[in-house]
Amino acid sequence: MERANPVLEVRRGTKRFPGVLALDDVSFGLMPGEVHALVGENGAGKSTLIKVLTGVYQPDEGEVLFQNEEVSFSSPKESQAAGISTIYQEVNLIPLLSVAQNVFLGREPRNRLGLIDVPRMNREAREVLERYSIEADPKAPLTSLSLGLQQMVAITRAVSIDARAVIMDEPTSSLEAREVETLFGVIRQLKEAGIGVIYVSHRMGELYEICDSVTVLRDGKLVHSGPLSELSKLELVSLMLGRELDEVQKKGATSFGEEERASGGEPILEARDLTELPLLRGVSLDVRPGEILGLAGLLGAGRTETAKAIFGAGQLDAGSVKVGGREIRTGSPAAAIKAGIAFLPEDRKSEGIIPDLSVRENIVAAALPRLSRAGLVSEKAQDEVVQRFMQSLGIKASGPDQPVRELSGGNQQKVMLARWLCMDPKVLILDEPTRGIDVGAKAEIQKLVDDLARDGLGVVFISSELEEVVEGSDRAIALREGAVVGVLSGDEVSERNLMGMLAEGGAEGGATDGKQENGKQENGKQENGGTP
Repeated sequence: MERANPVLEVRRGTKRFPGVLALDDVSFGLMPGEVHALVGENGAGKSTLIKVLTGVYQPDEGEVLFQNEEVSFSSPKESQAAGISTIYQEVNLIPLLSVAQNVFLGREPRNRLGLIDVPRMNREAREVLERYSIEADPKAPLTSLSLGLQQMVAITRAVSIDARAVIMDEPTSSLEAREVETLFGVIRQLKEAGIGVIYVSHRMGELYEICDSVTVLRDGKLVHSGPLSELSKLELVSLMLGRELDEVQKKGATSFGEEERASGGEPILEARDLTELPLLRGVSLDVRPGEILGLAGLLGAGRTETAKAIFGAGQLDAGSVKVGGREIRTGSPAAAIKAGIAFLPEDRKSEGIIPDLSVRENIVAAALPRLSRAGLVSEKAQDEVVQRFMQSLGIKASGPDQPVRELSGGNQQKVMLARWLCMDPKVLILDEPTRGIDVGAKAEIQKLVDDLARDGLGVVFISSELEEVVEGSDRAIALREGAVVGVLSGDEVSERNLMGMLAEGGAEGGATDGKQENGKQENGKQENGGTP
């Protein structure tokens, strides 16, 4: 039986940028009806390879083939018209347009007069949404949908253009569990239709559930390509990191330290009865200097809402926040910053970095008042701050004047950390700080968080990955439907206990049940451990 040809292929592809060999003699092939994982650390060459395949970049050497014919796409629009559709990690749609308008953006059905046929567009959008089990009203403005549903609309748009190859870049980063299952259903339908899927993700569980093959890139080079079933998760991580397997086996699942941190004393942060209906329902927590408090919960449980409520980015119906024993004004980020609270948001692209500014300008953005004298900003003081944090945090950039948008995701996170650390905060709130970054950058961020806590900062650490919460936290709080359902400390902090709380509001092995009475847990487990 004759073997099928790849639907999309690059042969010996090489791409150079000034001072960087981004893609070095890489060959890659996507078969029809195959889900092919593309993995590697930031800077490994994944994005460059995708951009070469879709016409954003032209290869300096090598060739690109689509459906067994050599092609030279001049733009992503041209590659999409040919049948290659790309779904990016950040939703790339127009929020003020309707769901249907976004699904058919640029290819709206028209009537005999050449006008957009709105009833037909809404009808066909509903049909394609229902085909992939996506529950969204075609007439609703996109901005009225959750971030997860917006991503599903982006996926619907991508797969509805009669594509032969679909590229998915971290498609589940903003999806909840139910939406992930819907996405996997969409992917399985694409497989059955003979459509090839390139799947970029850092979530190992997803790769092993949905992918057939895997290609590993490292430093712009191809280091492995073959069936995913032939590699264990540990072997795959080893290939990505370029380390010997026995070296990887010596490490834990994360890079948080195993030694206990010297946390204690009076709480540096106290939040009481934070209520913002229907999102938050009486959330209370505290954090001591040198302590990492983990917040666990499914998407929609209230983790981000709790972080924003503490930081003042939202109007509370009730509740209070204290820093160092002094109550601060809620609903005011300026008051929170002045009191010593720093907040790294989940969406670094739209709420964190200032992409068109340089690394230098992003780092000093919050500290300019401190660096100014009589209204004049000292360039020397700026340089000293920037150099100190670029060196101490290991920010990899060509220099402080490089636009921050050109940095990898992990280095963008470090720039945001530097921005806040130069303000000498007392409390650091981190909302998904390792989301969407590679294994190596994730390990660096985890170690940085650990070191900051050892230096005496109180840290609130939010992660959708339970192993991060378990290994990184001194205590952990479980949130469900906007309320605290339990708090764990010490040896009680385990994935089993947290999952039990998230599912049922309780945990096995005598862990807390989340009920509070005068700041104590009713079963006595947390009497001296601080209120949840």
